[in-house]
Amino acid sequence: MVLLIASLVFFYNNVRDDNNYYLVLYPLITSFVTWFLLFLLSKTDENDLKKRRLILSAELFVLLGILIALKYVKLITGGNVATPLGLSFYTFILLGYFIEVYNGIGVRQKSFLKTCLYGMYFPVMISGPIMKTRDSGKQFFEYHPFDYKNITFGLQRMLWGFFKELVISERLAVIVNAIYNNDTEYPGAFIILGTVCFAFQLYTNFSGCMDIVIGMSECFGIVLPENFATPFLAKSISEYWRRWHITLGVWMKDNVFYPLLRTKMISDLTKRLKKKLGKKKGKQYSTYVAMFILWFSVGMWHGGEPKYVIGSGVLHWGYIVFGEISLPFFTWLFAKKLHINMQSKFADCVRVIRTFILVCIGDLFFRADNVHHALRMIKESVTVFNPQIFVDGSLLNLGLDIYNWGVLIFSLMILIIVSSIQFKMEMLSASASSLKKVSAGQEQDVTKPSRFSGFKNVREYIASKGLIIRWIILLGLLFYCIFLAEYGPGYSAAEFIYKDF
Repeated sequence: MVLLIASLVFFYNNVRDDNNYYLVLYPLITSFVTWFLLFLLSKTDENDLKKRRLILSAELFVLLGILIALKYVKLITGGNVATPLGLSFYTFILLGYFIEVYNGIGVRQKSFLKTCLYGMYFPVMISGPIMKTRDSGKQFFEYHPFDYKNITFGLQRMLWGFFKELVISERLAVIVNAIYNNDTEYPGAFIILGTVCFAFQLYTNFSGCMDIVIGMSECFGIVLPENFATPFLAKSISEYWRRWHITLGVWMKDNVFYPLLRTKMISDLTKRLKKKLGKKKGKQYSTYVAMFILWFSVGMWHGGEPKYVIGSGVLHWGYIVFGEISLPFFTWLFAKKLHINMQSKFADCVRVIRTFILVCIGDLFFRADNVHHALRMIKESVTVFNPQIFVDGSLLNLGLDIYNWGVLIFSLMILIIVSSIQFKMEMLSASASSLKKVSAGQEQDVTKPSRFSGFKNVREYIASKGLIIRWIILLGLLFYCIFLAEYGPGYSAAEFIYKDF
């Protein structure tokens, strides 16, 4: 009840300045529709598939209808339609909850107020993550006593989020805005710099928000799913999307991609392609069709404008499909003809750099005003050769003085070091089951011990240190944020990039 009241107050505060109080009704209406239709579903015989599918269709029609009407009518009419906070997030959470119950893998909440909390839990309304109620939902109704570790770890996670957003992302935004708003004045290397800066701005803004949201919930004793896992260290586009906006990807696969593969349309297409192309390629190419619909949906989720459909959707589909189709050729070329060790660290570094460049191209579409603007910037970035801007003082014309450039570069170094440590911990944790093997009836270590072994995250590693070292790190970061963060008059704490998605 405390969380629900807090959520209602949060929604109220979000709309009171514009006097759009009616916007609070949207999450309440969708919560009621979900609760009522689940009530009808519970009264329906499990063997009455026709009626069950009718109820499911009603849920999809109402929730997606409201989402499309509010989110995309502006694209059709050019009008300015006010939308409630967290529209996409509470819609997907409630839809996922309904589908979980419909498929028998979730538990229906009989209480309307509990259903409302699923759809209005205030921390996730800014930018997610998109919860699976079967995993996270029950935590809202359990007893959570005061826990010192939860409070301290939660506050530390929030502090790290403030560092990403207020110290790094806000400074990067100055550079990005200067270049993207005046790309004809800043062509060539400026555009490349601005796009790389935007990639890090988007990451620090979005993941910083997630750190704050997940940390806040941790203070309550509620564990939310992670949304990022060092995505810029991914070696392929597929791996990147398993590490970036993780909960959206999981939701789309569970509720769009896998159901698509079971449809009659895809099944019939697979049969026809198998006859023409063979069993393996027939299944592969029909899967690409389902993947196209999936990535088109991801692009539409990001806003529906062509630049989003391309930059966050079908462009990445093209990357993945081309990568899979061309893999045998490039394996033959590099491994057999050029005798390059494809398992070496050098090859992995090349893959990471290649993936980052491809992601940056998508981010350029994402940030540009429109597709035409993006294409013009790509042309300007490759037709103008001006690397001298990095040594002739031109970078000081982008809105940051040398002091703020120093703060930005030093902060990015901290971010990269901590992220690298976190990545190493993830790798050690993932390989924990293979650290030992049975040989001649005895268990033997197969990996070298690391000082980071046994830790799930950097916070646990810091907590293992002595009191003095621990407080030097934590207080150092706290005052670093207080003195160097970009906030004050005119700054809006709610202006996260993903808040309108």
